[in-house]
Amino acid sequence: MSFQAYLDAIEDRTGKTPRALVDEARQRGYDRTDVKAGVIVDWLKEEYGLGRGHAMALVHVIRKGPTISARHVGSTGSHRDATDTLWLDGRAARASA
Repeated sequence: MSFQAYLDAIEDRTGKTPRALVDEARQRGYDRTDVKAGVIVDWLKEEYGLGRGHAMALVHVIRKGPTISARHVGSTGSHRDATDTLWLDGRAARASA
């Protein structure tokens, strides 16, 4: 599953765009450098029913923003992404962009 596919699945499961969840995490102070990933994972599990893999994808975006390593961009395989910048504003907005 590509990184973007994880974010799309998160939107499907929660009804919220990745950007909305990142904003909510920031409001809770989860973007601070001293907040452990487990705290964010627990929040996403309790509040939204997300599993560890999906939650960790969102942890990356909360901590590092929408840019990912170019290692899988343009590669072959199930983990490849089309670009090194993730779309956070939801599937519907991406389709019209």
